[in-house]
Amino acid sequence: MSFARATIAGAGLAGLSAAVRLVEAGAKVRIADAAAQAGGRCRSYRDPQLGLVIDNGNHLVLAGNRAVERFRATIGATPPLAGPDHADFAFVDLADVARWTIRINDGRLPWWLLAKDRRVPGSRLRDYLPLARLLGGAPSDSVGERIDAAGPVWDRLLEPVLLAVLNTPPEQGSARLTAAVLRESLLRGGRASLPRIAEPTLAAAFIDPALAWLAARDAPVTLGKRLRAIATEGDRVTALDWGSGPEPVAADEVVILAVPPWVASALLPAISAPDAFHAIVNAHFAIRPPSTAPQMLGVIGGAAQWLFAFPDRISVTVSHADALVDRDREELARLFWGDIRRAYGFDAPLPPWQIVKEKRATFSATPEQDAKRPPAATRWRNLFLAGDWTRTGLPATIEGALRSGETAAALAISGRTR
Repeated sequence: MSFARATIAGAGLAGLSAAVRLVEAGAKVRIADAAAQAGGRCRSYRDPQLGLVIDNGNHLVLAGNRAVERFRATIGATPPLAGPDHADFAFVDLADVARWTIRINDGRLPWWLLAKDRRVPGSRLRDYLPLARLLGGAPSDSVGERIDAAGPVWDRLLEPVLLAVLNTPPEQGSARLTAAVLRESLLRGGRASLPRIAEPTLAAAFIDPALAWLAARDAPVTLGKRLRAIATEGDRVTALDWGSGPEPVAADEVVILAVPPWVASALLPAISAPDAFHAIVNAHFAIRPPSTAPQMLGVIGGAAQWLFAFPDRISVTVSHADALVDRDREELARLFWGDIRRAYGFDAPLPPWQIVKEKRATFSATPEQDAKRPPAATRWRNLFLAGDWTRTGLPATIEGALRSGETAAALAISGRTR
């Protein structure tokens, strides 16, 4: 059977994506989230220390991300995503302040590998050929089991990029997930690989227009409302407890659980879910970047890994930041600021700053953890899962979160349980 009504627990991108698709299909939808604002890990807020609206993290998408395109088109998100006209990725090595730019050509045929000035300095065409091994093999293979994690291509391109994509030490990361990203970006050519950044904020690019679209269609989002328990009987969810006692789930109502994996596991211990996570640390500095700064700069040999140049601030992202997440905030700010000064080649005192830490930013993208990711369908025919931690075929990304919501909604609309 298909469902006429839907209750969605979680107003992050996965939950909002599911809500949008269900409303489009004519369902009566309500959404609730335990947090004080919608967006989950894709949120923006005004920081009093900086006097600026900032994002909790610097989330990057690619021009070829189809779910991102579908979602933004549906909700009428008008602020364009910012980024270069071509798939150019600038890097600096702080050890010797060497600079280079990987310049991927627009078409599918990767002739950029033949051009010395477009590829990693000191690399040869044959250094890239082993990357084809990432596209085959078993789901249990790690990246380090498929290719040699050494050499200039690894050190100056693959390791920094895959660390950002997987939020996991790249050699330990899932080769299957890495291959999926490659198939949807590099193997589709430079036009699909264009980096895109939300400007002015993530909220403006994704969350605010989604909330406005849903509100205009009588699909309210209630904040500060936590799902406490789920009652089941046979193959159905029969009641939801939001803190005031069980509320019956109607026969024509579907429930979509779009919450973090540890919350889902606590509510439904029988489901499989990733149980190992890695941190991400972001820093924001209230200062205009130099006019020559690229919008995004990869940093080798520093504590900072990626620098983002916004009109009103410079931001830093560090993936797999488990070793940094418990360090003193001012110590981190000074550490990152030293990297910024060297990377940009400019001299300025430490400006107002803010450090944002996400201790459990994403699941560990190893083959073992990937195998624990559940499908959207569950043993209960009126309950579906959504979230970047479910079995999307991608690492934990905005694209994966949006796809998971689409999948859960499609199953609910069709009435299928598999």
